[in-house]
Amino acid sequence: METIRKIMYNGTKCENDGGYMEGYGYFIIVAIVAVFFAVQSFRSRKAEKARLWKDICDGFGQVPDREYSYPEFERISHFHKFMMDKHPKTERVDDITWNDLDMDSVYLLCNNTYSSVGEEYLYHMLRTPKKENELKKFDKMTTWFEEHEEDAKQMQVKFSKLGRTKTISLYDFIHRLGDLKTKSNLPHYLSIITFFVSAGLLLTVPSIGILAFIAVIAFNVVSYYRSKGEIENYFICFRYLVSIIICSKGISESLDDEFKEYKNEIDEINDSLKSLKKGLFVLSDSIDGSIVEILMDYIRMLFHVDIIKFNSMLSKTMSHIMDVDKLYSLIGTIESAIAVASFRKCMTTKHGYVSRPMFDNTSIHISFDDMYHPLIDNAVCNSISERKGVLLTGSNASGKSTFLKSTAINVILARTIYTTLSRTMKMCEFRIFSSMALADDLENNESYYIVEIKALKRIVDAAAIDTPMICFVDEVLRGTNTVERIAASSEILNSISGKNVLCFAATHDIELTHILEKTYSNYHFEENVVNDDVQFNYKLNTGRATTRNAIKLLKVIGYKDEIIKKATDRAGRFVDTGSWC
Repeated sequence: METIRKIMYNGTKCENDGGYMEGYGYFIIVAIVAVFFAVQSFRSRKAEKARLWKDICDGFGQVPDREYSYPEFERISHFHKFMMDKHPKTERVDDITWNDLDMDSVYLLCNNTYSSVGEEYLYHMLRTPKKENELKKFDKMTTWFEEHEEDAKQMQVKFSKLGRTKTISLYDFIHRLGDLKTKSNLPHYLSIITFFVSAGLLLTVPSIGILAFIAVIAFNVVSYYRSKGEIENYFICFRYLVSIIICSKGISESLDDEFKEYKNEIDEINDSLKSLKKGLFVLSDSIDGSIVEILMDYIRMLFHVDIIKFNSMLSKTMSHIMDVDKLYSLIGTIESAIAVASFRKCMTTKHGYVSRPMFDNTSIHISFDDMYHPLIDNAVCNSISERKGVLLTGSNASGKSTFLKSTAINVILARTIYTTLSRTMKMCEFRIFSSMALADDLENNESYYIVEIKALKRIVDAAAIDTPMICFVDEVLRGTNTVERIAASSEILNSISGKNVLCFAATHDIELTHILEKTYSNYHFEENVVNDDVQFNYKLNTGRATTRNAIKLLKVIGYKDEIIKKATDRAGRFVDTGSWC
């Protein structure tokens, strides 16, 4: 500090020298302060990198613990919606099926990603079934990352540099860039000129220069954020696109030579984007902790270089939009493969095994050994082998719905990420539909029954297409009376059980097990009553159910004995006489 005071004193003393020393003293102070904060920032970012590496190492093969706000999670689906709008005939897992199976939770279990590209593309993958040849190509990369875990973690560090765009999806805005009007860069060039003029005044006429310098800095910063605010969402996406282009080179270089096809495609796209890459460093938002990047943050605010670059690159970007789409998919595929490798390790650690499906479209069939539900700890495993539809009966809470969901989830995982949660799984390349966890649609003023018959109608329509399909229906037509439910549900289930369709349905109506026994195989779950307590083993058994437990559960919950006795007597009388009276 004594040195600084001397500099200040000498600068004041030498007014006959034009005030040069005084200005020099100000610059020394600014430089010292800047270096101090740069060092502190560097140390902080270095610690952040160490923490990131620890998180990556600790998190690989574990259940991801990232929490999302609703806007953040909702943003993840936007890329998938964009792709479905762009390719409407693409096979997909529809919204009803996705929600029936709580696939959002399954996605979060798989989502060990560190960038918006990866998490958005993984979501899209889980909703877009693929043919076996495409799945095997993806599995080759996934298996490599399983076997080279250290390389997978190092690659995750590179993806973390991309980061996430919070509530904004790149695809919300990148394809709308053409709608933006190109603005003149003249005001921004004037900001640069006035900065250097005021800096010159600071050196030559300090008493005036200091005020002018501060005023120009304030104006440049304010005008920077005002201009940037007008294009903020586009700017965030554009800068993220720039980060993808920059990071893709490092990702390509890190890929093993076994994946030359990916490397070559990424490199070719980078070559085609050369015109975009010039001066890209002014747009990057790196977190590498370098002093250069810290200084660039200030340079952007003072000189508006990123806005100037943004305005000059608008038209160029739109002319290369197909390359951008392809690069996004390539990078997303690579990070998704790492996430699936982590998911497989996680499931193997928790449940002991995972496997790869075997597809055979010569006849309609499905078989699996010791299949489990990914979201249930200590899940009970079940096996089945069927070429006919499956009709499940059993007591309340015995495991029917969970079995349906487990099977459906495994079919989706098999067809999207080439992974099954079973020892073996053989099946056709099924299309997948369900009608399970429905509810009244208050927004459209539709009752449960209307919602249900619409959901079933889409399954009936899909069954008419001549490609393999598997569907899952829980409590067919539960929203109506017994007589019409049995009559209608038996005909609906008969109509969708054909040469191209396997239907798994759960019901409490034992009558259906007799009506449909020629087209459906009967299976059931059962329970044991021990000391007035109903216990379940959740194991699948062949044949129709022979026990009921609804009244027993009333007793377990604590209903009065009088109610239990009268209900039991009434049920027994109906079984004996066929009459409720």
